[in-house]
Parts: sequence; structure tokens; C-alpha cells
Amino acid sequence: MCGRYASSRAPEDLAGLFEARWDPRETLAPSWNVAPTDEVWAVLERPDRTTGEVERRLRTLRWGLVPSWAKDPNGGARMINARVETVHEKPAYRRAFARRRCLLPADGFYEWQPVAATATAKAYKQPYYIAPQDAGVMAMAGLYEFWRDPAVTDEDDPAAWLVTATIITTEASDAAGRIHPRMPLAVAARDHDAWLDPAHEDLHDLRALLRTPAGGHLDVRAVSTAVNSVQHNGPELLDPPAAP
Repeated sequence: MCGRYASSRAPEDLAGLFEARWDPRETLAPSWNVAPTDEVWAVLERPDRTTGEVERRLRTLRWGLVPSWAKDPNGGARMINARVETVHEKPAYRRAFARRRCLLPADGFYEWQPVAATATAKAYKQPYYIAPQDAGVMAMAGLYEFWRDPAVTDEDDPAAWLVTATIITTEASDAAGRIHPRMPLAVAARDHDAWLDPAHEDLHDLRALLRTPAGGHLDVRAVSTAVNSVQHNGPELLDPPAAP
């Protein structure tokens, strides 16, 4: 799975990298501890409401997908990941996979391994940071969905709509597989156009665009256990763990 990740790059840099339109009034602070239900940056393509032309945008979504048919948004925190093996057929994801795909930019992601208790120390979970060896941006493959809040009567009110996202995962391989059995998938730069195109609905072709981040050229290193708490944030989370 992918339950935490880092996303510290400025939106103007991401907009340039992904050739996307960005509204400077929409901001997010850099985060080295992105957690479920946080607002996150996403790149997606939608028709402009005025012109009808499809445009690529960098915008914020909430991490944890809420299907359009959900009675309430409370289940989103449990739907942070969608398995690539079944994403095209599961009711919660299949419509979004066909029409509402996005990219979630990340510096890297975290996974954990349990460490058994000893005579002098309690058991704990050791976090590991997994990131491209070239320090490039990971374009994690995602889906997004709109949920209509029935408590807001005016559908033109931005508060009437909750926009949420999930990250597509696969069996982990290479360095990541030593830490955790699953990992996020990514989309190569050459495939961004095809992945984001809402008119592209060939499920076989779409699944073929999903790849191991950085082509499997990933660094894995133990980092500070401070990342275990969502209350902690900052670049110091990537420091080596403290000595026992």
C-alpha cells in the first residue's frame, strides 16, 4: 500500500513540470508527511466550463476516494489505495478508471517494518523512505471522483462538491519489495497525455501505461521514527533514525 508520502515541491514548479494550468490562489504548504484525508496536489484534465475545451490543471484534492454514490464521505480514509489487479472492475473505482484519472506528484513514499521488542526496548515500527535515485518527481497514478454534498442546495457553490483521489498500487518489486509487499504505480512522462486524456477509455491500453516508479531505480533508507506520527512534519523526517 501507500499510506504516507512526501510532496515538498512548489506548485509553480509542478505546474511547469506537468505543463498544467495553476491558479495561484490555490496553495498547499510543502509536506514531508502527507497522510490520508490531507489535501494533496493532483494533475488532471477536465473540460473548461465556459469553453468546453479540455485543459490540464494542477489543483488540490483530498486523499481518500469517496465514490459519487456514497451516502456520506466518511469512508474516504479507507480508500486511499486501489489495487491495479481489480481497479477496472471494482464498483468504487471502475468509472473513475475509465474517465477520471490523475497524477499525484510525490518526492517519495514511506513504508514500515516491525521491529521486535528486546530486553531493553519496546517493539516499534521502523519507517523507510523510498524515492527515485535521481531525486526526480514521482508521478503516481491516481483516480479522482466527485461527491455531491446534499446539505448544500446550490450545486454551483464550491462547497457542494467534494473532490477526492486514490493511488493505484501493485505488488512491490526491486528495493521496495524488501520493505513492503505493495507499492504505488507511476506513469512515465511520455505517457502523461494518454493517461490524463478523459476520452481515452481503452482499459487494456490504460493498464499498460502503469509502471514501477523510476523504472525500479529506487533508493530505500531508514528514516526518523518521528514520521510515525501525523503531527510531525518537516524535512528532518528524512534524517537517519536516532541511535538506539
